[in-house]
Amino acid sequence: MNVDGLINRLEITVFRHRAFVLTIFALLSALLVFQASQIKLDAAFTKNIPLNHEYMQTYLKHQENFGGANSVLISVCHQEGDIFNKEFFTALKGVHDQLFFIPGVNRTQVKSLFSPSTRFVEVVEDGFAGGPVVPADFVADDKGLATVKANIEKAGIVGRIVSDDYSCAMVKAILMERNPNTGEKLDSIALANILENDIRKPYEKGNITVHIIGFTKMVGDVADGAKGVVTFFAVAIAITSIMVFLFSRSVLLTLLPIACSLVAVVWQMGLLSSLGFGLDPMSILVPFLVFAIGVSHGVQMINAIGKHVEQGFTTKEAAQFSFRSLIIPGGAALLSDTVGFITLLSIDIGIIRELAITASLGVAVIIFTNLLLLPVLISFLKLDKSARSQSKEANTPLWQLMASVSNRVVASVILVFTAILFVAGFHYSKQLKIGELHAGAPALHESSRYNQDTFLITNRYAISVDYMSVIVETTANACTDAQVLKTMDAFQWQMENVAGVQSAVSLPSVMKIINAGYYEGNLKWRIISPNQYALAQALSNVPSSTGLLNNECSVMPVILFLEDHKAETIDRVIVKAKQAISELNNDDLTFNLASGPIGVMAATNEAVAEAQLPMMLYVYGAVILLCFISFRSVRATIAVVVPLYVVSTLAQWLMTVLDIGLTVSTLPVIALGVGIGVDYGIYILSTMSIKLREGMSAHQAYLAALHERGSAVLLTGFTLAIGVSTWFFSDLKFQVDMGVLLTFMFLVNMLAAVTVLPALACFLWRDKK
Repeated sequence: MNVDGLINRLEITVFRHRAFVLTIFALLSALLVFQASQIKLDAAFTKNIPLNHEYMQTYLKHQENFGGANSVLISVCHQEGDIFNKEFFTALKGVHDQLFFIPGVNRTQVKSLFSPSTRFVEVVEDGFAGGPVVPADFVADDKGLATVKANIEKAGIVGRIVSDDYSCAMVKAILMERNPNTGEKLDSIALANILENDIRKPYEKGNITVHIIGFTKMVGDVADGAKGVVTFFAVAIAITSIMVFLFSRSVLLTLLPIACSLVAVVWQMGLLSSLGFGLDPMSILVPFLVFAIGVSHGVQMINAIGKHVEQGFTTKEAAQFSFRSLIIPGGAALLSDTVGFITLLSIDIGIIRELAITASLGVAVIIFTNLLLLPVLISFLKLDKSARSQSKEANTPLWQLMASVSNRVVASVILVFTAILFVAGFHYSKQLKIGELHAGAPALHESSRYNQDTFLITNRYAISVDYMSVIVETTANACTDAQVLKTMDAFQWQMENVAGVQSAVSLPSVMKIINAGYYEGNLKWRIISPNQYALAQALSNVPSSTGLLNNECSVMPVILFLEDHKAETIDRVIVKAKQAISELNNDDLTFNLASGPIGVMAATNEAVAEAQLPMMLYVYGAVILLCFISFRSVRATIAVVVPLYVVSTLAQWLMTVLDIGLTVSTLPVIALGVGIGVDYGIYILSTMSIKLREGMSAHQAYLAALHERGSAVLLTGFTLAIGVSTWFFSDLKFQVDMGVLLTFMFLVNMLAAVTVLPALACFLWRDKK
């Protein structure tokens, strides 16, 4: 059976058994509504990193000994004067104890002034003496506070645990991957709420302020901002409803495509829940896109049905004819969208893969809800053709003007202008940077509480929150091997002299200071001693709890503190680190990149860079294949794909102009824009190709396509663009960036489909004599 025969059989089956079809849809919808109600937000830390990347393999291998990148930093500050008062130390002790007992916090990695591992060492007449910075019998009176102040200065923790101006003190902790009480993955959003409700609110009072940063807290703030998506969804539904009503001039024809699109969203959520997936702050935006795509195809359906009603057909007949005429172009467009989104699975980052699954499921169900359910529902209505016939006449001058782009002279100008834009866009798109380009958490605005807390901590402490650990693997007991320590020290020295590296610390650098202490602090003795006993003596003052060595002395990190996490800074440091590693690696030790927040960012940036080209090849390969299958024409495929590629290139140019980097959140936008943008060209060309085969010129065929599909294409383009433009007002910076790029791609893809595509067509299809 050929394709036409199969479509004919499907049409007859569906419209002869309309009640049965509606019953099936009702039952499935009831089941999926229940499943959708069970869906949960899921923002696990490991979803945001490329777990198979070599850096992340190093990170996972050693996170138990040296902690991971999923840390929490809490700075407790006193607004008036310094920290040496009873009010401050009472609050700091409370924060430390409260954080210590939160499930999911690695208690061995909690660090503050009250940690037993926070110790001071001083040179005395008999050698070294030391103890905890805050003694076990500490009382916050004048004597006790003076003792603690002296111990802080002896411990050398100013700038790390205590701020440079003595106005704040830090409580640090590393989080586990799983909740030890339940055995389940750590719920980052729930933990962020605990940090807010059990730590910030109880202790931030009077002169005390509490500032919390870390991946978990950032995710919690992003999740709070993502709640605004519901508002944007409501606004989009309202805007879309108004525009569809102005187009259809019918309340029922407005409500039905809106309702079918909402059914698609419910089905998407239900299927996700059934497959065991949740929604993270990024994929929570996808239901909005699914709704918008559903409406765009719904508008094409009601437009086609309205045209047939104008011609005198009954509503049922019009619905059948529209179903038959749109199932191929609509199905091809939606399959292109689906396959395009599936290509995102090639990116080895959990959050993008789940976005791919979420988006592809949502778009796939639109085939059933908006190309099948919608015409069946409309077939029960009785439509009046008088209102629609007026709009046809009113649009004729506009279609005549738009059709002029398919005249050879005008088309030549358009194609030359497009080529100039493409060359400029291609040139500037090469300047697109991979990674974050701004300080603070890029998902949030600079004015957000989280980023303000970040800026306060980085300004008041000598160390940066942007750090990277280079892990040195060697033999057991290598801590007393002078050659190993000297090699590590040489690596640290090279990295400290790289632009963007604020400071560095490692076991050798600490042992050098301790060694000098044995000689009254004489700087001449700040060396790696060749004497093994002297090394052992220095090492005895560095317990493994410092995070500078493991228990076997076989693994030691070199911790690099960076000035920021901007893409160029990370790239520069990684390149220099690889150069130094290639020179210094030997049979006795191996330097391995990389752990810490910057290690995660570097791995993510490299994963995004590696995925960029394959993703685009997969997306365009899928679009080209499906267009060729649909139209069975190389010329038609070229006419659809060329405008898409030009717009994608211009979108990358726009990213460089707006200083938007290619990140986990912006990389999928290109695929989303291409997948959705192909719809315009497919719908226009589906009519044009029929008319061209009938012997019409490209100009006549395009004019006929505008009469049949022009209103729907223009409406969907503007409706989609207006809908995502509401994201400009989001509390989430990454949603604003996505909104800017999607608005551009929706609008410009539509404009390219109604100008560049017909301009190409008039050269690809020569007029028949």
